[in-house]
Amino acid sequence: MASLIDRIKGYVNSPQARQARARAERVARDPRTRAKARGLLARLRGGRRH
Repeated sequence: MASLIDRIKGYVNSPQARQARARAERVARDPRTRAKARGLLARLRGGRRH
């Protein structure tokens, strides 16, 4: 059985990993997603207190 590291290396070089990376880059460029992430970070840091 392949070790965990070998399995990760195999995935990183696979077409599925390239698709996932491309999808993540598209989502990261979306202004709405960026705004959601900023809001979440602000709440976690205690930036918005009611």
